[in-house]
Amino acid sequence: MKTKAFPALVPAPGYIDEVPAVPYDVVNSKEAAALAKGKTHSLLHVSRPEIDFPEGSSPTPDELYQRAAENLQKLQADGALIREPQDCVYVYRQQMGDHVQTGITLACHIDDYANNVIRKHEKTRPDKENDRTLLASTLNAHIGPVFLTYKDDATIDALVEKITSAQEPDMVTTDESGVIHTAWRIVGGEDITTAFENVPLAYVADGHHRTASAARVGRERAAANPDHDGSESYNWFLTVLFPSSQLNILSYNRYVHDLNGLDAEELLEKIGKICEVKTCEEQSEPSTAGQVCMFLGEQWYNLTLPSAGSDDPVAQLDVSILQDQILTPLLAIDDPRTSTRISFVGGIRGTGELEKLVNTHQQGVAFSLYPVSIDQLIAISDADQIMAPKSTWFEPKLRSGMFIYTIDT
Repeated sequence: MKTKAFPALVPAPGYIDEVPAVPYDVVNSKEAAALAKGKTHSLLHVSRPEIDFPEGSSPTPDELYQRAAENLQKLQADGALIREPQDCVYVYRQQMGDHVQTGITLACHIDDYANNVIRKHEKTRPDKENDRTLLASTLNAHIGPVFLTYKDDATIDALVEKITSAQEPDMVTTDESGVIHTAWRIVGGEDITTAFENVPLAYVADGHHRTASAARVGRERAAANPDHDGSESYNWFLTVLFPSSQLNILSYNRYVHDLNGLDAEELLEKIGKICEVKTCEEQSEPSTAGQVCMFLGEQWYNLTLPSAGSDDPVAQLDVSILQDQILTPLLAIDDPRTSTRISFVGGIRGTGELEKLVNTHQQGVAFSLYPVSIDQLIAISDADQIMAPKSTWFEPKLRSGMFIYTIDT
């Protein structure tokens, strides 16, 4: 892999608890505004600039991107973000309860994405990709890191252990969910970037739209530069790479808003012809792959899914079997990417959120799934295949604004 250190924009001392923010795509505008309330230097003013316009207004995309650029400049003018004087990489550790994962923040090259050295498992939506491309191009910066993973490497593990045991961290902050984010600065970082030269592949865990938009920005800048040689800053983008054994994948659950003209008894009867169905005494999560828990009509059920009947790694996923055997034929959710009758609920919200959705709307059905494994994700990426949308939910989420990669103009 091609990686490099870079002179990041980072929170100044005293601003580490105010600047970093949740990724732009895990909150809506209302939630972003609530999180940024009282925090004039939150990066949400850059990643979600609509929160700075009057409620009910409809700013144009150009107005939004321009406001984001102004807000990024203000963070620097106010001294909340400062420029590292030297190229650096960072060890970045996250602790959520008992779970700890430790990665490396550095810049990756868009050629590795184009050449499938950095592999993906999801399709991107054109509207979201366009939005992030235009934002990054207007800002001349990548403000949110792409979450990558790689198969464990003993050399990199040893370097990380040496750094974290020998020096005090440079940044520590606890987010609104109680996750502790810790970073160690390594000036130069040649040992780490050299070690990554021997890592053959990386995989996008979270951030497919950010990766695709970074690659587009690079291609567009290259096309406009008659002296392009591949070394320019626009060829690189912001990433955090974690060893695969440390990752924590949660389920990505489904709520279907209605029963497609059926009543609860009719749907249950039809599902019973496809799956083994057992009632549960209380809200439940699947205990193993091949099981799905369903909330329907104030009752939880445990479904044992049929076999996929295929060696295809995508077809074998529980989310695919649920889609192919129940959501499409019984509930008419033909394309979950575009259907307005289905909502996706991250596993971090728990099964109580699924009950709440069904009970609040007094209709519909919810499904709690068993998480996809990292081995399944890697196998599908290696096969150059695509998972069903919203198949994986990674926790903890990376903070945007702890490190920002800027593009020279």
